[in-house]
Amino acid sequence: MDRRVVITGMGIVSPIGCDLDTYRQNLLDGICGIGIITRFDTAEFKVKVAAEVKDFDPLQYMSKIEVKQTDLFTRFAIGAASQAVAQSGLGEEIDRDRFGVYFGSGIGGFTTFMEEYDTMQKRGNARVSPHFVPKMISNIAAGQIAIRFGAKGPCVSVTTACATGTNAIGEAYRAIRHGYADVVISGGSEASINPLAVAGFQNCMALTQTEDPARASIPFDKERSGFVIGEGAGALVMESLEHAQARGAKILAEVVGYGSTCDAHHVTSPNPTGEDGGKAIRMALEEAGYTKDDLVYVNAHGTSTPLNDSTETKAIKYAMGDDAYRAVVSSTKSMTGHMLGAAGAAEAIAAVIALDTGMIPPTIGYQTPDPDCDLDICPNTARKADPTLALSTSLGFGGHNACIALRKYGE
Repeated sequence: MDRRVVITGMGIVSPIGCDLDTYRQNLLDGICGIGIITRFDTAEFKVKVAAEVKDFDPLQYMSKIEVKQTDLFTRFAIGAASQAVAQSGLGEEIDRDRFGVYFGSGIGGFTTFMEEYDTMQKRGNARVSPHFVPKMISNIAAGQIAIRFGAKGPCVSVTTACATGTNAIGEAYRAIRHGYADVVISGGSEASINPLAVAGFQNCMALTQTEDPARASIPFDKERSGFVIGEGAGALVMESLEHAQARGAKILAEVVGYGSTCDAHHVTSPNPTGEDGGKAIRMALEEAGYTKDDLVYVNAHGTSTPLNDSTETKAIKYAMGDDAYRAVVSSTKSMTGHMLGAAGAAEAIAAVIALDTGMIPPTIGYQTPDPDCDLDICPNTARKADPTLALSTSLGFGGHNACIALRKYGE
């Protein structure tokens, strides 16, 4: 018998806030987290802007030695997971063998890799840190979270590029629904604002070269010209309904659907028909019991690249037909930039906030309509809409498509 799955805790480290209250307020106020890159000198780069995490103190969550022995993406992950566990109120009553972690990263410890390679080139192989591999490998955030909280059930690190966070949440949902775990910490983390990553994305023509932060990440706008690289982490504590009720937990939302497909088309470009992404959305809608009485909010992948946003518009139409024009769509990447492997988790939290407050986070910076992106994209200002069903969609390099569906608990 399938079990109902609920969310009881959330945590966030993002370019617009490193705690849930700040993130919520800035999300609804339409605050832009994008600025000129400070991590390295961009004089020789065409790309000048990024969405950097600001005011994150890992010592709130880790010791000095733990900080030294972990990459930034793991520090972000531990911060977000610690917030989520604290909000959930999880205690010693958990059956550790049924407590899991489904947490991913698109890239892992990219900066650590760069630093240690540079050390070897300049000082020789004997000077490479013994912590290099366990700092760099992309599964280590999941492993560190499991160690931190004593989760001895399934520990799975998802890597599906920009769909990582959404796939991690979706697979955690299935693990709980079908009885393989009672509690799971899910989400994603990324920290790749460094010269090599920016050069790579820049040279494959993925990043905007706009220097004005207010016009850099402008999803669904006709003048969009590429995504803005972001960073951070999002984490959710998910439980079976029975488990949450037994311990008297406050339920934030219910996960009611999940879809996952692949374009099997191209390493970076989506299938321009949008059908495969649309099939993932349709799966989530069907599992969620969608009807025409639902008011749907779609937190779109919305990267601000020319091809993604038009293709995603087609995908939503493929899944919903004419009902797509009744849905309210927005891309919070207009504020956070593209958090890569963390994006799906941060955006799932945004979807929960929309359900909880009844407010749709805006797509800021929107000025010029694009006839190929003709849905209701909630431009510039948050809107009271009281959605009954929220979708969070993600599309990744390699053709990965993922969508989760959420409802307020009890609706």
